Amino acid sequence: MSIAERAIVYATLILADDNVAITADKLEAIVKAAGVEVEPIYFNLFAKAFDGKDVNELLLNVGSAAAAAPVAGGAAAAAGGAAEAAAEAKPAEEEEESDEDMGFGLFD
Repeated sequence: MSIAERAIVYATLILADDNVAITADKLEAIVKAAGVEVEPIYFNLFAKAFDGKDVNELLLNVGSAAAAAPVAGGAAAAAGGAAEAAAEAKPAEEEEESDEDMGFGLFD
């Protein structure tokens, strides 16, 4: 990760920690105050990426199913994730049952 990318990430975290809306202007002000040169496109990209999102909530739920919902598109994605988890668990059970249905096992 380059220094410019780190500066943008840190600026985003600073704004989120202070419960301030993440805008391109605010990101630019923080990065300039730090004395880091960043291409202007990054300010807009990060501002749009986190527009309307609670960064603190995203950080607290990293790796959990709840974190996927806001990023992936809301409750429909969460329901889809739960359905996928159930579908993944189901084939493993079916494989065990299919051996019994054939009338033989691994050590017969």
